[in-house]
Amino acid sequence: MAEWKNRTKQVHGGTRRSQYGEVSEAMFLTQGFVYDTAEQAEARFVELGEDEFIYARYGNPTVRMFEERLAAIEGAEDCFATASGMAAVNAALTSALKAGDHVVSSRALFGSCLFILETILPRFGVEVTFVDGTDLDAWRAALRPDTKAVFLETMSNPTLEVIDVKGVCDLAHEVGALVIADNVFATPVFSRALELGVDVVVYSTTKHVDGQGRCLGGAVLGTKDFIRGTLEPYLKHTGGAMSPFNAWVMLKGLETLDLRVRAQAETAQKIAEALDGHDKIAKVRYPGLSAHAQHAIAAEQMGSGGTVVSIEVTGGKDGAFRFLNALELVTISNNLGDAKSLVTHPATTTHQRLTDEQKDTLGIAPGLLRISMGLEDSDDILADLLQALNAI
Repeated sequence: MAEWKNRTKQVHGGTRRSQYGEVSEAMFLTQGFVYDTAEQAEARFVELGEDEFIYARYGNPTVRMFEERLAAIEGAEDCFATASGMAAVNAALTSALKAGDHVVSSRALFGSCLFILETILPRFGVEVTFVDGTDLDAWRAALRPDTKAVFLETMSNPTLEVIDVKGVCDLAHEVGALVIADNVFATPVFSRALELGVDVVVYSTTKHVDGQGRCLGGAVLGTKDFIRGTLEPYLKHTGGAMSPFNAWVMLKGLETLDLRVRAQAETAQKIAEALDGHDKIAKVRYPGLSAHAQHAIAAEQMGSGGTVVSIEVTGGKDGAFRFLNALELVTISNNLGDAKSLVTHPATTTHQRLTDEQKDTLGIAPGLLRISMGLEDSDDILADLLQALNAI
């Protein structure tokens, strides 16, 4: 399998077949497992073998298939699947930190990630410093000899800033800090995070991996030492495990991941180019556009601008709402990475709890809209966006 290309790994990686020789992966919808003898049960609780399980919170054959397949795609030594993307973010950070530790984080983050770093971690004595993620000098100034971890979104939500991942990793590793990266917008298709120096990669598999709006899920990937030595004990005892059913859905999603994401990114590029310069749009934000501040970094790190386009329409919140309410094809929803094109107004949804000052700092203007491209015909998507702009 190590020599297979990623599209092949997405279809076949990690497959386990029962005695029945099924083609589609089996769903082991079970909480627990039985033992032939008391001695066998005792032995498993001391040390699990390669293909042994004791409880679904600790591991499950269907979940393990998903973990192994995603690890193979990402190029990671190991993976632990979680109940949601935020369970993955929380576990990656909390399992590695303790009171007195220092964390440096990019300031442009998804609202729930900000809550963990701004509110939860400081409650337990962790100091967090926020920086402009696109400014390497700001990272350099914030990092200290006692910095334990660095957290960033490789592409920020929803303003689509792209961080120089290798540059940040080099600086963080100089002080011995662990680099944890939320890689949702880069996707496992375009990701080179581990190659660029990231130690721990986090995904909300709810997004592109499922890709059809069905199930919650998350994943943490990294070295075997981190996944099994640091992360696994935390998750086993706090209960953020992925369900076998959701893992089976995610396995099916991985089979078409490459095809879907590349098609969505192609549409995103086309839409961004078509909307750029429209008189009802103050700004189009898309890393695939040459005018984007981090266009060169995105091209080098991902080879693509991704599947999401953000636009700032004229007229502020009123203009944004007029646009949203005029849409006929694109659906209003705060999810992304779906087969259906989705749009959300971050200032009143995903980032509504932020103060006006924070929104201004992060560039979340009243007229900002985040559009996740689906699998519809790109001409139909564009036509719907253009007719909705007329409502402003």
